[in-house]
Amino acid sequence: MILDYDKKMCNIITAQLVSVTYPQIVAKAENGEVLTIKTSEKQREDPLFWAALKNILTAGLWIPVGRHFHQLLSFDWMVPGAATV
Repeated sequence: MILDYDKKMCNIITAQLVSVTYPQIVAKAENGEVLTIKTSEKQREDPLFWAALKNILTAGLWIPVGRHFHQLLSFDWMVPGAATV
């Protein structure tokens, strides 16, 4: 189920990475706003995190970003559907 119209989702924006160069991540929101993504210390020290971001940049994927704090989110717009029996 997609949560596009759920009120809880108003704090999430869709962004596409523009550049990934340690320690800075720049993304562009759907409305054209350029965002500097804030990272945690754990993220800055994780080489797999940076490799994954470079893969996301290369693929041109859109990612969920927190509207107010410009942080990457560990979840996206999908939630598990009802269990089918």
